[in-house]
Amino acid sequence: MNIKPLGDRVVIKLMESEETTKSGIVLPGSAKEKPQLAEVLAIGPGGLVDGKEVKMEVKVGDKVIYSKYAGTEVKLDDQEYVIVRQSDILAIVE
Repeated sequence: MNIKPLGDRVVIKLMESEETTKSGIVLPGSAKEKPQLAEVLAIGPGGLVDGKEVKMEVKVGDKVIYSKYAGTEVKLDDQEYVIVRQSDILAIVE
């Protein structure tokens, strides 16, 4: 199954966060923060969204940082994805 976002939406997959601290302490699952670094898997067409012209600035394969509480989490074929608006993406990591 394939996810095709609409409008200015972007499908991202969270990148795994470190499970040990720099000093070597292993963090249990409940203590880990939700990662804010993700990879772009699909982008919508942009266009006219809420009465404004939106040009998509991210592309598939970009590594991005997004707002901490943004998006909708979706589980599909045992994979977890997040669908966010392009405006919830804060930066592209190069």
